[in-house]
Amino acid sequence: MTHDLSIVQLMLNASWVVQAVVALLVVVSVVSWAAIFRKVFALKRVRAHNEEFEREFWSGTNLNDLYAGAAQNAKRGGPMERIFASGMREYQKLRERRITDSGALLDGARRAMRASFQRELDALETNLSFLGSVGSVSPYVGLFGTVWGIMHAFTGLAALAQVTLATVAPGIAEALVATAIGLFAAIPAVVFYNRFSHDIDRVANAMETFMEEFSNILQRNLGAQAHQTPSGH
Repeated sequence: MTHDLSIVQLMLNASWVVQAVVALLVVVSVVSWAAIFRKVFALKRVRAHNEEFEREFWSGTNLNDLYAGAAQNAKRGGPMERIFASGMREYQKLRERRITDSGALLDGARRAMRASFQRELDALETNLSFLGSVGSVSPYVGLFGTVWGIMHAFTGLAALAQVTLATVAPGIAEALVATAIGLFAAIPAVVFYNRFSHDIDRVANAMETFMEEFSNILQRNLGAQAHQTPSGH
């Protein structure tokens, strides 16, 4: 007696529990790959926007001109540009209120940048927890399908008078497919979770460095012209 051991045929003959587990894992894998591709392109755009803004910032462009451009480009710009705009916005609001204390002006700008930084970091980490969950849970879901499938196979074999490898193999094979699909879903999720975490850490470090450098520029301007809006750097 011969058996078709192709994956499709094994799944068609599998118990409904194994079929449900495999279907769930396939859906999760597709969704995780979609999240991976979105995150790859999103991080690429973020790095490009940040690098472009840094080049413009350090080119000596007037701070007020930079702020005007950043305010108009808030939605299309990068995280670093929005952080800069938040700091400048708060700084100018405090100056308009006739606050002349340099410490208060600098602290206000720093707090605004820190709040903006946290919002940008939360946006960068979107879907990251989902990939972590897929990477950690998928193997166990697949293992559950395998255990259930093996139990189902042996239950069916109990009614047979003679058990051979040919009768055991299909049931075991269809059960093991669930583990294979679970690993197929988990491995890419773990790999890209680690990669994205590293990339986001690098972007976050770059933004924190920029905030410190911009704060130093504001401090120097406050020391040089306590009652004037900074005109350049």
